[in-house]
Amino acid sequence: MAAEPDRLIVSYAPHLRSSDSIEKVMYTVAAALLPATAASIYYFGLRALFVTIVAVLSSVLFEFLMNKIRRREHLTCFDGSAVVTGLLLALNIPASLPYGMVILGSFIAIVITKELFGGLGYNPFNPVLVGRVFLLISFPVAMTHWPAPHVVDMVTAASPLGILKTDGVAAVSNLSFWQLFFGEIAGSMGETSSLAILLGAIVLFFRGYITLTIPLAFIGTTAMFTGIFYIADPARYASPLFHLMTGGLLLGAFFMATDWVTSPMTRRGQIIFGCGCGFLTGLIRLFGGYPEGVAFSILIMNAFVPLLDRWDLLSLKSKREVA
Repeated sequence: MAAEPDRLIVSYAPHLRSSDSIEKVMYTVAAALLPATAASIYYFGLRALFVTIVAVLSSVLFEFLMNKIRRREHLTCFDGSAVVTGLLLALNIPASLPYGMVILGSFIAIVITKELFGGLGYNPFNPVLVGRVFLLISFPVAMTHWPAPHVVDMVTAASPLGILKTDGVAAVSNLSFWQLFFGEIAGSMGETSSLAILLGAIVLFFRGYITLTIPLAFIGTTAMFTGIFYIADPARYASPLFHLMTGGLLLGAFFMATDWVTSPMTRRGQIIFGCGCGFLTGLIRLFGGYPEGVAFSILIMNAFVPLLDRWDLLSLKSKREVA
C-alpha cells in the first residue's frame, strides 16, 4: 500500500508558531489587565469589583453553555479567552451600569460575536467592542453616565471627552496632565488611568504577545490628526496630549486593536490598520455625534483585515513569481 501523501493542515488564525499555549497567553493578558482593574476599583469602589466579577463569570458561563450546545469535547470556556473578554468588557463600561446590562453585554460578546461564528479564531470582529457598542446604542443613557472617582454613592459626572463635545475646550482647561494620567477623572472603568494601562501593555510587549506597530500607528495618527486642528484653532480644539490621555485610546490601542484574531498578520497591514483606526477615532471625536470613537474605529477596521491580509499575500506571491 502506498504511503499517504503529506497533507498541509492550516489551523484558524492567528497563524503563529509559538511554544506558548492559548491558556498561557490568555491568562497572561488577564494578568496584564489587573493594574487597570485595580485602578478602577480604587477610583470607583466595590461596585467596580462587582461589575468585573459579573462580566467575567457571565462570559465564562455563556461560553460553557455554548460548548455544551455545540457538544465540544474540549471545553474552551476555561482557556482564558472568556476571562479576558469579561475583563475587557468590564473595563469598557461605567461602574454604575446595571448588572443585567453587563450580562447582556457578555451575551452579545461571547454568544453572538464569538461562538456563533465558530469560536476563538473565527470571529471577524472584536467581541468586547461589539458588546460595548451594542450596549451604547441600546442603552445610551446608562452607558454615558460616568461615576465620579472616589464617590461612594455613584454620583455621576461627565467624562472629559463628553465635556469637550458639549461645552468646548474652555470647560476642560482646568484638567491637569497628572489628573488625566493617573485617572482622577470620570469615565469607563478601564479608560481613566493611563498609567495602569501602560503598565499592562509593558507586560504584553516584553512577553512578546504584542508588537508596537499597531499601537504606535493608532496613537500617532490620532495625535497627528487632532494636532492639525489644534494648531489651526487651539481655542476650539483640544491638544493631542488631551486626546491621548482621555477616553479609550490607550486601552483600545494596546489591548483590543492588537487582538491576534481580528488584526492583520503582516507589518504593512498592521500599519494601515493602526493608521485607519487613528484617523477614524480622530474624525469621530472631532466631528461625529459621539464624543468617543475608539470602539467604532476598531470595528470598522476589523472589516478590512481580510482584505489587508489578502493584499499582502498577493503582493508576496507576485514578488516570488518575478524573482
